[in-house]
Amino acid sequence: MYDNYYFIGIGGIGMSALARYFKYIGKNVSGYDRTPSHLTAELESEGIQVHYEDRPDLVPINVEKTFVIYTPAIPADLGEMEYVREKGYSMCKRSRALGEIAGGKECLAVSGTHGKTTTSTLLAHIFKSATEEGCTAFLGGISKNYHTNLLMSRSSVLVAEADEFDRSFLQLHPQIAIVTSIDADHLDIYGTHEEVKEAFRMFAGQVAADGYVVAKVGADLHTEGIKARLLRYSFDKPCDFYASDIKLQEGGYFSFTLNHPGGKLTGCTVGVPGWVNVENAVAASAAALLYGVNPDQIRQALATFCGVERRFDIHVNTPKVAYIDDYAHHPREIASAISSMREIFAGRHLCGIFQPHLYTRTRDFADDFAAALSGLDSLIMLPIYPARELPIEGVNSEMILDKVTIKDKMLVEKADLMETIKNRKIDCLVTFGAGDIDRFIPKIEEYLKGI
Repeated sequence: MYDNYYFIGIGGIGMSALARYFKYIGKNVSGYDRTPSHLTAELESEGIQVHYEDRPDLVPINVEKTFVIYTPAIPADLGEMEYVREKGYSMCKRSRALGEIAGGKECLAVSGTHGKTTTSTLLAHIFKSATEEGCTAFLGGISKNYHTNLLMSRSSVLVAEADEFDRSFLQLHPQIAIVTSIDADHLDIYGTHEEVKEAFRMFAGQVAADGYVVAKVGADLHTEGIKARLLRYSFDKPCDFYASDIKLQEGGYFSFTLNHPGGKLTGCTVGVPGWVNVENAVAASAAALLYGVNPDQIRQALATFCGVERRFDIHVNTPKVAYIDDYAHHPREIASAISSMREIFAGRHLCGIFQPHLYTRTRDFADDFAAALSGLDSLIMLPIYPARELPIEGVNSEMILDKVTIKDKMLVEKADLMETIKNRKIDCLVTFGAGDIDRFIPKIEEYLKGI
């Protein structure tokens, strides 16, 4: 029915996957984003037109043949948004578009306030490498195996990262759902932790009656109204799916036995380091086993998984210096990453650079951020990345920094970051944040490889 698909906020990770999907099926795709990025450059190289100014005149003029998809992060008073509403374009949010696509497939959805991107990417990799037809997958990060956030296949299976922001995941009705965590987050949307839990309960309640919900032990999932069979997984606590015989190998990689209702899968390894990736592997393997994927092929797939860009992403690892980048922007994520780094880089001086994401998240979790970051040896804080928000009076990075208990801590402007790094003796460096801190990755990597 529609020839043109126009994206407002095309540079987002979820939006770009949808843009690639419609380009793949032969539609004319174009869009707007506020700033150029590596991802928008990739879209342009794939033949998708992207512009970076609020230009209603660049929206395709054929209203009847054009469908507009937008992200809720876009301000309502953006000129292009006002224009498409006024002209009567057919339009919907990103989550609705993904829900429509997933509705025609057997959907395996991975939800959680953290851990969902790596878990969903690993699940997609299992299907891609362990089954003949593979899967279609909409991912919340760039797979390092496939260098994209979209996998396409004729298979009936669709793997989706189920995003709780703006209650987006309520557009999905999966056959199998994974719940990795239900921490307090996005309180600017939900208001309270209880409302976050209620949204996850509603999501789990949308899983088909003959399907499965696989929830992490400790995730406070309310079970009222869930029709599907509820199973639990854990890193190492005995339950339906868990790891045992866990052994740390050189470089931070782990071997383990996967225990599941059908038996034991011995000799498993994950192709990325860190104990948290064993936990992610247990969750992804659980969904694959429940779908009927061959256990031996799951074992092989786990070993060849290369990870996700910006998820415990090791850029430099020499006896002299190490550099890791991580998307972590919630206290629990930061604490888990630091825990893994302490195992992998035992005895090293761990210096962290943290860019808080959102004023509301900083306000709501300042104490928790401070506690997590106090696990570092030294800390460099950047100003808050506002994303979709306006400043909140009295909310700033100092709210966190002042409560961090380590002595070696400082606040610097982004413009001074590289000079700050060059003036320090770096042993093991990690960058944390979901804002634009990733723009520094190439510069930091180049510098550290040269010292």
